[in-house]
Amino acid sequence: MTVPSTSDGRQVRPAIPADSRNAPDAVIVSPAATAAPTAVLQAVVFFGGFASIGSELAISRLIAPYFGASTFIWATIIGLNLTFLSLGYWWGGRVADRRPSARVLFGITAVAAVAIALLPLLARPILGTSLAAFQNLDVGAFYGALVGTLLLMALPLTLLGFVTPFAIRLRLHDVRAAGNTAGSVYALSTVGSIAGSFVPVLLLIPNLGAARTFVALGLALLIPSVIGLFSVRAFTPGALAVLAVALLPFMAVAQPAGVRPPEGGTLLTERESTYNYIQVVQENGRNLLILNDGHAIHSIYDPANLLTGGPWDYFMAAPLVVDGASPDSVRQAMFIGLAGGTAARQLTAAYGPIPIDGVEIDPDIVNVAREYFGLDELPNVRAIVADGRYALKTSSAHYDLIGVDAYRQPYIPFQLTSAEFFDEVADRLTPNGVAVVNVGRTQTDYRLVDAISSTMAHVFDHVYAVDVDSYMNTIVIGTNAPSSIANIAANAERFPPESPVRTVAGWIAADGSPRRVEPGSIVFTDDKAPVEQVIDQIILDAAREVTGQ
Repeated sequence: MTVPSTSDGRQVRPAIPADSRNAPDAVIVSPAATAAPTAVLQAVVFFGGFASIGSELAISRLIAPYFGASTFIWATIIGLNLTFLSLGYWWGGRVADRRPSARVLFGITAVAAVAIALLPLLARPILGTSLAAFQNLDVGAFYGALVGTLLLMALPLTLLGFVTPFAIRLRLHDVRAAGNTAGSVYALSTVGSIAGSFVPVLLLIPNLGAARTFVALGLALLIPSVIGLFSVRAFTPGALAVLAVALLPFMAVAQPAGVRPPEGGTLLTERESTYNYIQVVQENGRNLLILNDGHAIHSIYDPANLLTGGPWDYFMAAPLVVDGASPDSVRQAMFIGLAGGTAARQLTAAYGPIPIDGVEIDPDIVNVAREYFGLDELPNVRAIVADGRYALKTSSAHYDLIGVDAYRQPYIPFQLTSAEFFDEVADRLTPNGVAVVNVGRTQTDYRLVDAISSTMAHVFDHVYAVDVDSYMNTIVIGTNAPSSIANIAANAERFPPESPVRTVAGWIAADGSPRRVEPGSIVFTDDKAPVEQVIDQIILDAAREVTGQ
């Protein structure tokens, strides 16, 4: 190259623009390779974020009827989803650098959208296998089916991970604007993720169900992908995507109405609410309320037989530990965890039509209780749809009995197990009132019972534990009134001969398990209440016992 010079022989350097002397070289990109309408590209970025988070939430609802919604399940879902997205970010960045084409991006998102919509149909056989494995106590196959179901998310989520690096590459024409370009793409994707956090939970799942929610998520991403393919003249893949758009609504209609077959009996109804998967099953003339994974019964209704043999029966006998308890001792009560109203019905039979506040966080469970569990037959029961602790804190009433039976199987919400919560319970009890908590366990593992009863013993002067004979539950009773476990049998004599309280008191006396609990070293607090950890350990130890490991 010839460098110009002046008449005296000095070389002259070409002028450098003042605004680029300290800037890196501009990135030169072929316009033909990246041309895509900005609005379409933005829509794909938004709905990519929307579909990724929405799918994560929907897969949890697809799995919950079979595996539950424990912290182990959620950790597995979130961990694997982040793994797939991370793989997509890495792989997508490499592909975008090699083939920075809008056609490639829109084709990838179209495939991801179809994969999302197909996931419920592909997952159903695996979920059915898991149900059979659990019934046969083959724990290895059970968790293998869980992982298999989650791996179905590998393809769509990995492809969704392509979207952000690909969009940045397509929009980046000058490294001097790299920060602004990347920031705007990530911001738009995050806004889509925020929408994906709320819309499926508040609108899609309650109204469409989990399976059809996947179809809706797939369509939301597929439609802008189709528009994008035609905008860059990718007519053949665009036509295939149009066919998918036309077929997906029929897939939504064709989704099986049933989510999960009952483990026994006749299915009367099943529903997906904001909080739970709900089944009502009729077996031996009784209606059973079954939630989520289906391995626990939350209420029983038998018009011909008040007593169930389960933990609900024991709530009405709990006030008998207080000195001088009688049929007039309970004049007002609260249940945190109303469910189908079994315990409220029994308390009414024992103490008359006293005012009962039944707190239930899930309005769909209240509706089911009215339709299948005779809740409308109890005009003295006021159903309150709210979080249990919030309802207690905002109540101005004082109760003779506050019962806590709030399970989201297999967990008790941690905020209902802390010393601070039981302080609030004690403040809302009358001088002779009792707090009664239903706690799960196994035949030999009482870790959760010990933790909750120990916590209650730091709040109440007297705490008693009574094992339920036919169920893996223990009823923990706390009171500040003069009391004794021996009072149950004596005070039961004050009730009419036909009173169900007498029957339950007889069970307790014959069982021999009732015991007083002294304060222990374990105290759950609002800051530290590892309920999930304790229950997970119980489950894992029980699984090891089953498999002999």
